Amino acid sequence: MTIAPPARVGMSLDEVDTPALLIDLDAFERNLDRMADAAAQLGVRLRAHAKTHKSPVIANMQIARGAIGQCCQKVGEAEILVAGGVADVLVSNQVIGASKIARLAGLARHATVRVCVDDANNIDDLAAAARQHGSCLSVLVEIDVGTGRCGVAPGAAAVALAQKIAAQDGLQFSGLQAYHGGAQHIRGFTERKAAIDHAISVTRDTIDQLAAVGLDCEIVGGAGTGTFRFEGASGIYTEIQAGSYVFMDADYGRNLDLDGAEGSEFEHSLFVLATVMSRTADDRVIVDGGLKTFAVDSGLPLVADHPDAIYVGASDEHGRLSVSGDARQIALGDRLRLIPGHCDPTVNLHDWYVGMRGDVVEAVWPVAARGALF
Repeated sequence: MTIAPPARVGMSLDEVDTPALLIDLDAFERNLDRMADAAAQLGVRLRAHAKTHKSPVIANMQIARGAIGQCCQKVGEAEILVAGGVADVLVSNQVIGASKIARLAGLARHATVRVCVDDANNIDDLAAAARQHGSCLSVLVEIDVGTGRCGVAPGAAAVALAQKIAAQDGLQFSGLQAYHGGAQHIRGFTERKAAIDHAISVTRDTIDQLAAVGLDCEIVGGAGTGTFRFEGASGIYTEIQAGSYVFMDADYGRNLDLDGAEGSEFEHSLFVLATVMSRTADDRVIVDGGLKTFAVDSGLPLVADHPDAIYVGASDEHGRLSVSGDARQIALGDRLRLIPGHCDPTVNLHDWYVGMRGDVVEAVWPVAARGALF
């Protein structure tokens, strides 16, 4: 069953049903433009990450501003992006299992499809599927540059996998995936930069070892919203894979700049609109957005527009706010904009975006890849 959208184009903000996932289109478009400009100035390609927005509509807006394609984490996301007109997709993840690999190889008949590996047996499986489907998969060796998640060790182990890829019919060795996810939310600027400096060093060494055996890296990919300027300025990375910059969230806002101040060059453009559903105590407000509305792995949401209101607790369908000062004027039925702690999994809880220009609904977009977990 498809859930009806919470709004229609032309509605006012007060008419939008809640809880609703809002995009401030003015701030959102400024974020798109800022990243496009930054990538151009750094001299790197932008392969924006669709795991944040899960939307071919947004993907194509990024591509219209110069992005060369999209990243995603799942085959299902890649299928939805390609169906939505995206011609170059990197699954910046390992794809394991016969069914998923077959779908990936089949998709490569319709678009440029890239995938990451960190295991020799996985290479054999990918190559066999590509040959069976008469397609070619572009393959990157993922190296562990510090996160301790996926990725083979930099250096000789990565070279061995690259040589195996290059020797396979149906596969093309395209370079390295060198993403340091763990560095994205290191708060201190100096510490965050040091983590990426290490990633750059081991990646550079691996590139040199690949060149010594005659293998060039068309792509050296990685970087996220928290670190892209470091990788972009390295002279090593050719593509940056930032995603959250389109929306930002409360957690990214806690990263510190060189001067020790919180904030970002990007703006909060994603909000959840919630309604005050209970107001029975002077210092307490209850809204209709709880654990089924927000991901709270990176902290509770922030209340926009009301500095004296603090979101202090969530249950399945309720959010509890502690209010003081001017926020005590918040009344039953009022609408509040809440900033998610973590934008990516919050988006995955919703079926629709409601794009606002000022107080008027300008667009309603499906979160098309919601739930594409395999």
